[in-house]
Amino acid sequence: MWQETKHGLYKQFNFRDFREAWGFMLQVAEIAERYHHYPRWENEWSVVQIWLISHEAGGNVSDKDREVAQAIDSLIAEEKQEAADERAANLRMPHEKLKLYGDGGSRGNPGPSASGFILLDMDDNVLVDKGVYLGITTNNQAEYTALKLGLEEARKLGTKEVDVYMDSLLVINQMKGIFKIKNRDLWPIHDAIKELLKDFRHVSFTHVPRELNKLADAAVNRAMDEELGIAHTKTTA
Repeated sequence: MWQETKHGLYKQFNFRDFREAWGFMLQVAEIAERYHHYPRWENEWSVVQIWLISHEAGGNVSDKDREVAQAIDSLIAEEKQEAADERAANLRMPHEKLKLYGDGGSRGNPGPSASGFILLDMDDNVLVDKGVYLGITTNNQAEYTALKLGLEEARKLGTKEVDVYMDSLLVINQMKGIFKIKNRDLWPIHDAIKELLKDFRHVSFTHVPRELNKLADAAVNRAMDEELGIAHTKTTA
């Protein structure tokens, strides 16, 4: 939602990476040329911030600012619809193998928690992007739940092989059998996941740094923020 500030009509846009953010800025530049009304903006990697203000209106927000804001929002809506259509088409296709990125977080540990998972095809097209609010639990429970939910979704798609990527070294090494599960509270969900693995031909587990798991992390924060009705903040890992 655009906000009226002392610096103009303001909105922040978040993207998956710099390339996607830059593509958005190029499209906004075309809108600016069409309206002959040029924004002040800032870009840092995947984040674009835009301010719209009319100097001829004494530095106040004008109807023209609102028209340009609406045009920019329409651009985002069109892109979301195109992405949704492409995702729906990809979901209808059979996928022998998928990538699963999972993450979980808790604000308090234990505290309000959520799990997030992303399923991608082998060309890195996003098929499923989902976050689930869990209520009060721990980081480790949320991490394990993300893995379980992601594998269940992959099974629904008829997938036979899954490459799992998570930034939780604990979960990855416990699934590999490298670490013992000392916390008895994790035994039930670990056993449930081991049973779930029987429905696949092969599942691999790979630990990745947090910066390579941003999509799943975003799904966690989105689910938690929507449930708690607060602005976006980072989870506690």
